[in-house]
Amino acid sequence: MDALIAFNDKLNGIVWGVPALTLLIGTGVLMTVLTAFFQFRRFGHMWKNTIGGLFHKKEIRTSHDKHSISQFQALCTALSATIGTGNIAGVAYAITMGGPGAVFWMWIAAIVGMMTNYSENVLGIYFRRRNEKGEWSGGAMYYLKDGVGRMKYGKIVGSVLAVLFSLFAILASFGIGNMGQLVSISESISTLASSANPQTVSLITGIVVMVLAALVIVGGLKRIATTNEKIVPFMAVFFILGSVVIIIMNIGKVPAAFAAIFKSAFNFKSAAGGIGGAVIAQAMQWGFKRGVFSNEAGLGSSVMVHSASNVKEPVVQGLWGIFEVFADTIIVCTCTALVILTSGVVNLDTGASLSGVTKLGLATEAFTANFGTFGGIFIAVAVSLFAFTTILGWSYYGSKAWEYLFGTKSILIYKIIFLGMIIVSATIDASVAIDFSDTFNGLMSIPNLIGVLCLSGLVVKITKNYTVRKITKKDPNAEPMYSFDPKIQKEQEARQD
Repeated sequence: MDALIAFNDKLNGIVWGVPALTLLIGTGVLMTVLTAFFQFRRFGHMWKNTIGGLFHKKEIRTSHDKHSISQFQALCTALSATIGTGNIAGVAYAITMGGPGAVFWMWIAAIVGMMTNYSENVLGIYFRRRNEKGEWSGGAMYYLKDGVGRMKYGKIVGSVLAVLFSLFAILASFGIGNMGQLVSISESISTLASSANPQTVSLITGIVVMVLAALVIVGGLKRIATTNEKIVPFMAVFFILGSVVIIIMNIGKVPAAFAAIFKSAFNFKSAAGGIGGAVIAQAMQWGFKRGVFSNEAGLGSSVMVHSASNVKEPVVQGLWGIFEVFADTIIVCTCTALVILTSGVVNLDTGASLSGVTKLGLATEAFTANFGTFGGIFIAVAVSLFAFTTILGWSYYGSKAWEYLFGTKSILIYKIIFLGMIIVSATIDASVAIDFSDTFNGLMSIPNLIGVLCLSGLVVKITKNYTVRKITKKDPNAEPMYSFDPKIQKEQEARQD
């Protein structure tokens, strides 16, 4: 294990080094520029056609196709995977490792990440196809194979990248989607049951979570989506309301918290001493890492479930991708950060924990400082809900990657392995789990981002096509761009919605 950890540390340093971070953030910046800052200019249109249309657009919340899920179910399942322990323990970890300034860089990662996620979803819908069961299958592996594969000299490159992405996605499902979540659930429950044996708590937790997850996972996407549709909105509102109450309780400290975030992000004081560059780089690295761990923009993960939506317009599902990142990082992660920074549990200059506890322990300490004993219960419930739904979401991602490599009939094998890993994950050290999850995330993002960059021109073309037909209506009769496959294109054109 020590040798494995040492190898992972070296690999993690490469995967999350300057070149990889440049690729990750650079892709978001490029797509933002190429689409003329679409996430800002069309924010109102995005809101109106996603969460804002939830109560007056039936197709958003209901799917009449038994082989697809509704747009809202796709969002909830995507958010189930993104709103996880990274929003609580991950934010606390970023602040202690990178200072309060890491929060600012998380925001930047989210702002440009909106367009990365948008692009992934647009490509996911455009290149999806139906599997043997009639279900939609989409994701980076398909737009790598059929998108990049259609480019000059791209056939072999696209196929290889598709296989690599699928392999890394399966590994990531065991990391961020399994190990990272189980250790957080065990840690939160162990904190409450402080007198109990931690190993016993972890084992019991693993068994209970495995049984509950099995009841949902074996039912496939429909059952996962239905479950998440009920849990995700509740858990998000539950956590946000609790955080807002604490922020209001400490309203006088909010200005100092924001000052610390911006001061630390650019490290004005340290810059004069000549060490500012290193400290700023550290804040950026941890902000970007934890931001991606939280919202997953650039990983190509959530596109797999977004591709199962009943939507026919690629851009519409892209709009849901923008909202997904906005909700996950700009709203939920910011709530966690402000609770920690206004509760007096960290040094506002450095982000160092005053008591020495980090990660989930620091978040628990912040909530307990305001809510008393109930704070620990609040975090335990929030983490358990967040982590459990993340497990469900990532089980689907891993199964689609497995399907691409080994076929639809063998998915049961993956599900058995994934459920078995839950028991193993419950006994792994939290730091080790997070480090491995980071590595798998980074590896997964590389082939995906290469695909997005290669197909960036196509994303712009599809976006412009939708804009002139549906937003500006300069050319409402222009031929729509629904799919690369002529058969699916005709199928979607025949739909009456």
